[in-house]
Amino acid sequence: MASFVTEVLASSGKLEKEDLSGKISKMSRKVEETKEDVCDMINKRYGDFLPALQGSEDLMVQVDTVSKEMDTLKNWIETEVLQNVHVAVAEYTKLKQQLEKNTIIITMLGHLKEFHSAMEEFNKALPEKKYVDAANQLERAKKSVDSLKKKMSDLPLFGVLSSELTVQRENLLYHLGDEWKQLVVWKLPSSKNPAGEKSFQKVELSLSDGGRKDGEDKPAALLCCVLQALAIQGALQHKLKLFSQVLLKNMLKPLVIESSLSVRVTEPQGKGTVLSLHCVEEIQEERSSPSKVYGKLLLVLNRLHSELLDVSVGDKKLSTLLGELIWEELSQCIIRECLLYSIPTDSSQLDQYSSVIKETEEFEKSLKEMEYLQRDSTDLLKYARDVNCHFASKKCKDVIVAARKLMTSKMHNTVKITPDSRLRLPRLPAPSSEAKVKQEGGAGEAPMANPKQLSPTSLRLPACRISESVQQLMALALDTLHEAVGSSTQCALQLFFTVRNIFQLFCDVVPTYHKESLLKFPHLAAIQHNNCMYLAHHLLTLGHHFRAHLPQPLSESFATFVDMVPGFRKLGAQCFLTQLEAQSAELLERLSTAHNFCNLDDEGNYIAASKAVRQVIHQLKQLGTVWQDVLPVSIYCKAVGSLLNTAVTEIIAKIMMLEDISSEDGEHLHTLCQSVIEEGPLVFIPLAEESRNRRYQEEVPLHVKKWGTFKELVVVLRANLQEIVDRWADGKGPLAVEFSSLEVKSLIRALFQNTERRAVALTRIK
Repeated sequence: MASFVTEVLASSGKLEKEDLSGKISKMSRKVEETKEDVCDMINKRYGDFLPALQGSEDLMVQVDTVSKEMDTLKNWIETEVLQNVHVAVAEYTKLKQQLEKNTIIITMLGHLKEFHSAMEEFNKALPEKKYVDAANQLERAKKSVDSLKKKMSDLPLFGVLSSELTVQRENLLYHLGDEWKQLVVWKLPSSKNPAGEKSFQKVELSLSDGGRKDGEDKPAALLCCVLQALAIQGALQHKLKLFSQVLLKNMLKPLVIESSLSVRVTEPQGKGTVLSLHCVEEIQEERSSPSKVYGKLLLVLNRLHSELLDVSVGDKKLSTLLGELIWEELSQCIIRECLLYSIPTDSSQLDQYSSVIKETEEFEKSLKEMEYLQRDSTDLLKYARDVNCHFASKKCKDVIVAARKLMTSKMHNTVKITPDSRLRLPRLPAPSSEAKVKQEGGAGEAPMANPKQLSPTSLRLPACRISESVQQLMALALDTLHEAVGSSTQCALQLFFTVRNIFQLFCDVVPTYHKESLLKFPHLAAIQHNNCMYLAHHLLTLGHHFRAHLPQPLSESFATFVDMVPGFRKLGAQCFLTQLEAQSAELLERLSTAHNFCNLDDEGNYIAASKAVRQVIHQLKQLGTVWQDVLPVSIYCKAVGSLLNTAVTEIIAKIMMLEDISSEDGEHLHTLCQSVIEEGPLVFIPLAEESRNRRYQEEVPLHVKKWGTFKELVVVLRANLQEIVDRWADGKGPLAVEFSSLEVKSLIRALFQNTERRAVALTRIK
């Protein structure tokens, strides 16, 4: 059989009579023969040593001839045969391209035919309300257009087809939307009206039967067609999302939030089902119970399922799609507006909460049966089951809010605390056996270590007044710790640290919130001092009362408040010291108007000095009035004594600075100082109920360090030289106890003229 090249050349008509392969075969034979002859000659020439010159020349001629014939054949193949091969390949490629082009055109025509056929079927199905067929035909036409776009996107006809497809799709969606509006009709209140019970009473949802047959439980065929067509066209999710938003906002959430709202289901003749909200006036509860909320929600969702959502779209039910859209927001609303308020506020009510957990389980079970839910565990049920945690969190939040309210209330409403006052400790269960052993061991060792008994007044607060709000704050802390007794470990820890947070909050809130009042009113500063000392006193033993009854690790010496005691003591002391400093500064400012008590023979100077002294005494009396019934007696005496000492020290310093005191000046100074001596101690006179503490208030020098010095100065102002020398008594008399020799000499020089008697007196002051 001839080769492919031979066939190509033969078809072109340019092959010579002699076959090309034959020529090549013949040439090959000649070459072989020549090779054999040459080899034979070489063997004979060099192997047998036979002279064969003539034979060699003949062979050379034969080789040259064969070589020339080979060159001729080679040139002929390169010039003629290869050129014809290239031409044949080009012609074959052109034919192949033409064939491919024809194939593409045939495919395009097929897509166009498919598009036209689909649009014809669509136009027939749409007027007949065969929406599923119409939607499928549009999808079929869309696939044809997409196929054309991949192959011939620059085809002018492509734009026309895309435009037609868009128009018809919008036409279908319009018809489907119109059908949806007739099947699902909302009646909503005006957006101008404020949200509330009255506005929600205007909410209605009408679900048309859509031509459903009598006795048929599932949605009508027309509704199914509409929903499936929307799903095919990818518009169902948007429709369902809008529907879910309106449903949540205007029906489901109001039923959860408003306790007086309920659902009314009616079935008007020929109008399907109507769900409307109405107000139940006899219900006065602020929040609905979980069971009522679940009942109202199930009534709505059950009707929606039977009338509208019991339709399969793809591999999911329509109810499942709606559930995915509304469940998260609805469950959070139920938690925030219903379950949160159903959490008990007392640990004794926790056992009754199991009914709420069961109701929540039944609610979710019903939703799963209608395929609104797919998951086994949801946030709603998890929240209901974690009641212990939520109880503790709610209790802690309520406690902190109540505590802060007490801290920001008025401080001047006070109650009297006596040494016999006791905290009203709640009745606690008997401690565990292990705790009993510890307590008994501790009680048995104490007498051996220290056989002496403490005084009955040990660890008792002195009589004073504290804010009523602080007493209530301590009662709140006791109640909270009582809640921790018998609770779970996590709950007990939360409650215990909430109590610690209450006291820490007191240290932060009260000084900041009442800052101006504490600086402005001495009465409130004294009350704040007492408040802090009262809390510090009870914090010493507060943990001890409850520790044995709390779960571990609180029971293992962990439940204590002792570490907070120094902070409260410092806070109370600092507040009262700040007020004392302010009062001291005010006393010194009043005394600064006395013109340094000089030249009192001048009427103006004497009036100014007398006024300053009277103001000082008046200020001390006023402070005594507001402090004496508030502060403990010992603290009161120290405070008033400190202020009186400040005034007396200032007066002494001013008088000691005088270089010349005339007899009239001395008399005036004596009168002013005598008024201080007479009226100053009056601030220490005890109240009737403090008569047993008279010893604290009669010892004025105990609280006023400079009182003896001041009294000696008053004596010196009216004494003669001999009396002064006698009171000095060679450095052993009462005057020497209070003044130095230099100070006494300075007084003598200021009071007496320079005479021999003064000189003698000065020499005796050593």
